[in-house]
Amino acid sequence: MKLIRRYLVTETLGATAFVFAALVSLFALFDLIRELKDFGQGSYRLPQIIGYVLLSVPGHVYELFPIAVLIGTIFALAQLAANSEYAVIRVSGVSVRRFAAMLAQVGLVLAAVNFLLGEFVAPASEQAAQRLRVRAKTGVVASDFRSGLWIREAHSFINVLQPLPDGTLAGVRIYQFDDDYRLLSISYAERGVYQEDERWLLRNVVRTVFDQGRTRVEHVDQSYWTSVLSPEILNVLLVDPEQRSARDLFAYVQHLRENRQQSARFELALWTKFTYPLAAVVMMVLALPFAHLHRRTGGIGGRIFVGIMLGLAFHLANRLTGYLGLIYEWPVALSALLPGALFLLLAFVMISLLERR
Repeated sequence: MKLIRRYLVTETLGATAFVFAALVSLFALFDLIRELKDFGQGSYRLPQIIGYVLLSVPGHVYELFPIAVLIGTIFALAQLAANSEYAVIRVSGVSVRRFAAMLAQVGLVLAAVNFLLGEFVAPASEQAAQRLRVRAKTGVVASDFRSGLWIREAHSFINVLQPLPDGTLAGVRIYQFDDDYRLLSISYAERGVYQEDERWLLRNVVRTVFDQGRTRVEHVDQSYWTSVLSPEILNVLLVDPEQRSARDLFAYVQHLRENRQQSARFELALWTKFTYPLAAVVMMVLALPFAHLHRRTGGIGGRIFVGIMLGLAFHLANRLTGYLGLIYEWPVALSALLPGALFLLLAFVMISLLERR
């Protein structure tokens, strides 16, 4: 049995690695083509574009993991069936359920790898990619902390407590320095609304001016602030919750709860961080019935096509349940677990039908 398990692990991992190489290369090519249209904006040249594409690879690997595992496992099992190796394994006393259990064990290892990738590698890589792109195109340097978004622009440091979904800013602090980095003024605005020509309309502004050892405080209802920042740039700087680590999401959910703010989207992303890697187990078990298809029902190409469709269906179902859960306020655990549970149920039904044959 150990020999069979080792051979199965070798075949499935080899096929999955091949599929990964093909899919990641394809998505990297798409990224490269998309970014080339911005060539020449600021200092965004070919080295920066290539750097951005390479830094985006871990995120693609994390997102494509279930699809690649499904296609790779289908390919490996189809090869075993075509060479009659699967039939020999079955005749040697390995039941369909036992075979599914061996695949599930391999899937658990892959799920652990995907979780570690999504927790420690992909979030940091994605943030680095976005900052590299924004810095090259606009010269803006930014970092995201619990105190909000911090942005450096020329001789100013800007702290945005919370960018709102409508593109406005809540709680804007602007620290203005001179060429020798001596503090000139601190401005605080309750809200900032983007206008045109790189201008923001700041409302309820309190400005503290430091002038030759004297301090002056000014209160104005509104004022204009010129900056290269725009809602589009802020959306890029703020990495999507799905691309953050579980540690960051947990800390941010606690912060939102303490301030009595909506946290459903971040809670769903936190749950998904633990449930999404387990899709590798579901996909490997789901691939098992494809080894029982006869040649007349389609060759390896046909099975791989079906696998791609199932992988895309899982991806769409995962997104759809997430959106519906947020709209209809479903429990976040239900929204995160539902797609995997449905596809696992489909796998069990197909395996049960095979055992009755």
